[in-house]
Parts: sequence; C-alpha cells; structure tokens
Amino acid sequence: MASAFYQLSATSLQGKEIPMEEYKGKVVLVVNTASKCGFTPQYEGLEELYRKHKEDGLVILGFPCNQFGNQEPGGKKEIEEGCLINYGVSFPMFDKVDVNGDNTHPLFRYLKAELGGILGNRIKWNFTKFLIDANGKPVKRFAPITKPEKIAPYVEDLLAATPK
Repeated sequence: MASAFYQLSATSLQGKEIPMEEYKGKVVLVVNTASKCGFTPQYEGLEELYRKHKEDGLVILGFPCNQFGNQEPGGKKEIEEGCLINYGVSFPMFDKVDVNGDNTHPLFRYLKAELGGILGNRIKWNFTKFLIDANGKPVKRFAPITKPEKIAPYVEDLLAATPK
C-alpha cells in the first residue's frame, strides 16, 4: 500500500507544486524553520547532514513558519536570501506554512497525527523535525532543541536499511 505521505504535496519557495512522491525511496527529514529563531543556527547542521548523506538518499525539506514569536516575518525573497547567504542552504525550501491551528498545512497535519509529541499533536516551536523512512513512513519526531548531529545516527540507520 502506498504511504499517505506520498499523496501529499507542497509549494516550493519558487512557487512550484512538489508532490512528496518525488521523494519516494529517499529518507526524508521535514523541518519547520524560521530565520530569526534561537535555533536558526541549526540550518548549518542540517545543511552539513544533507551534504554528507544526499548521495546516500537523504533529503531535507525546510518549511518556514511564522507561528512562533513572529520569527519568520519575511516573504519568499527574504527567506531564500537568508537561508542561502547566512547558512548556504542547498536542500529544498518550501513556501511559508502554518503547522498548528485551522490553517495547518496538510503535510504537518499528517505528520502530527502519525507522530504526536509531548504536548499532544501540537508543534511547540520552530525546528521540530520529522524523520520519514524510504517507504514514506514517519518513524521519529525530534524536539526543536535536538541538534542535527544528534539525528545523524537515526538517519544513517534508515539509509543503511534502504535497498539501493
């Protein structure tokens, strides 16, 4: 049975609708991001993780969100420039989304339902991370304080289990 993850899509920062099915067979790390957050330096670690493992089948998907302390107030251009100039981000970035409330993006609604957090399904802050295996199954949720280097062993285990 096809994973529900692959039925979803999201709009890239460049305005293109991207089906999650495009990432079939890859290990995916979905992150809600913000450029003016205390955790923003995690972009650096995420980029390092991505560069180290993208050839092995890892993709990181960044979703800017302005729901926490107004920490992503900019538009597409500011987000793109901030990610690129300040952190050299080369992994896919998407349009700004809501991750909580009535306008929650369907991708985050799905991920929260599959992997509830300590506060139930709510995402409590920027840089909450969801790890999805190569079959599209969400397997682990990480708190905002969890640095990308702490996630690396989980990513590496999933990559090792993925048929090449």
